[in-house]
Amino acid sequence: MKPEHYKFLIALLQRECGLVLDAEKAYLAESRLAPVARQFGHADIDQLVANVMSVRSKDGVRAVVEAMVTHETFFFRDRKPFDHFRDFALPALLDARATARRLSVWSAAASTGQEAYSLAMLLDDRKADLKGWRTTIVGTDISEQALERAKSANYSQFEVQRGLPIKRLVAFFNQKGDRWVIKPELRQMARFEKFNLLDNPTALGKFDVVFCRNVLIYFDVSVRRKILAGIAQQLNPGGYLYLGGAETTVGLSTDFAPQRDGRGVFQLVEKAARTPAAAAGNRSVA
Repeated sequence: MKPEHYKFLIALLQRECGLVLDAEKAYLAESRLAPVARQFGHADIDQLVANVMSVRSKDGVRAVVEAMVTHETFFFRDRKPFDHFRDFALPALLDARATARRLSVWSAAASTGQEAYSLAMLLDDRKADLKGWRTTIVGTDISEQALERAKSANYSQFEVQRGLPIKRLVAFFNQKGDRWVIKPELRQMARFEKFNLLDNPTALGKFDVVFCRNVLIYFDVSVRRKILAGIAQQLNPGGYLYLGGAETTVGLSTDFAPQRDGRGVFQLVEKAARTPAAAAGNRSVA
């Protein structure tokens, strides 16, 4: 890819979705954009990028962004965050929200839906305790293609074999040929919407739990801070945030406190406890 085209691509992705692409990732861009070039009838990637540079068509920009964002996901990925949600966060929230009887979960960067449906399975495990409650799971992603797959709730044999216990496969899926489709009663527990994490999340509503795992690592510090501020704004008091094992809020936000019983798990701090000294310390880390 020509240097000027790669430079344009870096700026485009930063502006459109916050994704940071460094000079060493040219090989990644070339492998992911080759199918897009063929889709639009271009001879090669340079022609594709040159066309996007000159025409700036929404379809072209969207296709490039969708090809470059990462969609790696599977059911109960990394397991421990789901165990923590089941064993610690959910019981605590059942007590704390007993009067309101409402529980809402946001799966940010939900990709093709496996995370949201994994959470739905855990809520289904507690359906006796949640009887009469209003529960909501919202999965969001910037990719329309990924969201369509999530809404279809239709997965391959390979996809259901990744992290999904056989008992849950039998309980929550119907087999159709070589595909597995989530049963309607679980499927209706989650809804999916297009959302860019760079945008204001107010319209999504308030949440008690946010899973935003293995996402912040792709952004620079300023974007991480913005995303965390938006999540804190949408979390109800005492709400939980789940990040990836290599991600943290330390040095980025004073809105969250790390939880000792879970790596990558944070709880929203009461505003009165967010001291200026802590804020100054966070600023010095970044």
